[in-house]
Amino acid sequence: MNQNPLLNCDYEKGVCEIRETPNSETSTEQLQGTKDKITIIYYTDPICSSCWGIEPQLRKLKLEYGNAVELDYRMGGLLPSWDIYNSGGISKPSDVAGHWEEVSPYYKMPIEGGVWITDPLNSSYPPSIAFKAAQMQDKKKAVVYMRILREMVFLDKLNITKLEHLEKAAELAGLNVTQWKEDYESKAQIEFKKDLDLGRQLGVRGFPTLIFTKDDEILDILYGVKPYADFEHRIKKISADVTKEEYSPEPEQLFAIYPTLTTQEFAVLSNISFEKSFEKLQKLTEENKVSRKKYKNGDLWIFNKN
Repeated sequence: MNQNPLLNCDYEKGVCEIRETPNSETSTEQLQGTKDKITIIYYTDPICSSCWGIEPQLRKLKLEYGNAVELDYRMGGLLPSWDIYNSGGISKPSDVAGHWEEVSPYYKMPIEGGVWITDPLNSSYPPSIAFKAAQMQDKKKAVVYMRILREMVFLDKLNITKLEHLEKAAELAGLNVTQWKEDYESKAQIEFKKDLDLGRQLGVRGFPTLIFTKDDEILDILYGVKPYADFEHRIKKISADVTKEEYSPEPEQLFAIYPTLTTQEFAVLSNISFEKSFEKLQKLTEENKVSRKKYKNGDLWIFNKN
């Protein structure tokens, strides 16, 4: 089966869809991008397995087209609460564990579903609001914050609805934790609601959804996990004269930018096969340049600073 009954995630389509959402007021927020840049409004969710699957493509996009493209991260609210999902005939949280184990080899990204058995999340709203609090403080650090949250839940089986983990992630991302906590408990909740309202206004029903805009006009939409070439095609179609930045595929350079990489991410960024990627990374561990964290469905490689 490729259709998961719990979060309605179809890994062959590469999407996690919202089955039912609560009513809300229509947002009056307009599409506001950076002048002279393509703005990609990226609707995602901290517990979306398809969004974890698209990380390699997004990381490469930032390296090659960061000069021409801005990613605007928006939270979509994949799991409001189990009450809402139960009303649609959805099964128990532990069903997600099997689904995550199933999608892991498909995306070639390590995912462990144990959290749904040992300490299941009751909603994706707390980590989404936590991200908005980080984003209010520093957009770049917020992206790092999201990465830390995803490694926590997908790899380390931590319940990222708990304040202790959300706060630890803020500390690791280099945020002002006191300010982050204040925003998390107040203003970030309003910002999260704005994201939900705008998403409904734009017709976002699943994740990842990437809406390509320029000069406040929607020009294209990419829905689900797609090959990197699909991103390039859309960017060049919007701006034919866009220039691609060259970057060094040398491991030391890649890890200097992204301190943690999965085998698949390293492969995509290095333009080599998954198998070749693993061989190179294994050699780097032998040279004590990176450390390897082994998971049931893959590995995470961490740059050794010293």
